[in-house]
Amino acid sequence: MNFLKALAIFLGTIIGVGIFGLPFVASKSGFWVVVGYFVVMAIATIAMNLIYGSVIMGTEKIHRLPGYVQEYLGFKWKRFSFLVVALGITGSLLAYLIIGGQFLFSCLSPFLGGNIFLYTLLFFSAGSFLVLRGIKSISAVELILLGVLLVILGLFFVEAFPYINIDNFKTINLEYLILPYGIILFSLGGGSVIPELKEILGNKPKMLKAVIISGILITVMIYLLFIYVIQGASVVVSEDAISGLGSVLGEDVIKLGFLFGVIACFTSFLTLALTLKKVLWYDFKFNKNIAWFLTCFIPLGLFLLGFRKFIDVISFTGAIFFGVEGIILILLYKKYLKIKLSKEMNPLFYLLFGVLILGIILSIFFFR
Repeated sequence: MNFLKALAIFLGTIIGVGIFGLPFVASKSGFWVVVGYFVVMAIATIAMNLIYGSVIMGTEKIHRLPGYVQEYLGFKWKRFSFLVVALGITGSLLAYLIIGGQFLFSCLSPFLGGNIFLYTLLFFSAGSFLVLRGIKSISAVELILLGVLLVILGLFFVEAFPYINIDNFKTINLEYLILPYGIILFSLGGGSVIPELKEILGNKPKMLKAVIISGILITVMIYLLFIYVIQGASVVVSEDAISGLGSVLGEDVIKLGFLFGVIACFTSFLTLALTLKKVLWYDFKFNKNIAWFLTCFIPLGLFLLGFRKFIDVISFTGAIFFGVEGIILILLYKKYLKIKLSKEMNPLFYLLFGVLILGIILSIFFFR
């Protein structure tokens, strides 16, 4: 039972806003390019989560990543790792603002009018107010939404299957070969919840390993099915994945998709914002209200400055900040092995280290 609970929480953490960007990326670079990326990135993500799990299981106290980094790499590395994690969360919050505002606009504008900018501000106002009030964790709601997502995905598949065009999967565009990297890395991010998995499972490394591997593989299968349905049935794949199906599936099904998108984005926005607020408040001793202000208003400021391209935001956040976080995990694991077990790290992790650095460099040039 604990295994299923841990698996459900892990899946609920991984599957988030990234899923909505995947069909668009696949339509740009090619379906089979994305499949190839998923094979490689799934292996890399499993490896990074497993080494993080090893550190967590081998350490008596339960921390977050900056805490483990301080224990094994020192205080300066803790500050750097916190900066990386905070910037990654900020990028994620910005992505939720962008796509959440679009979904809210699609749901309510037919009845209330207005533009996307106003609905984004409404989304932000509601979310930041609840973060200020300190609403408790809503992980249970996220798990329910995971079930809703699977139901909607099944409905989309049933409704869209007669319209799937195999020709939509034949194109490969090398111009966008780098584009999927950051978005797929972003969409597979869920390692932050591994400390909680230890609390659920106890000191059972084999069970944690099973949760991590099965969780990533299930996620990849869900993502590929979602991409297959959306890309196969859409004449033009939209950046939010859902609106492009309107002419095929009808307004009722699409409205259900938009409604799910609003709820999923809103709950995930709250979860991430509460996490960053508490880290600033408890771990770095910021005033509670200042911690709230920095958490919520920096993403809003970026949005107001014009950072409003959903695909660019999640791609950059995934490639740069999640990539650097992966590099920190490898360095952390190397030090952990030396201190705790007097062992050397498997040389294959140096290859993964190089892949992450290469991904960061190529992504920087891609977004120039």
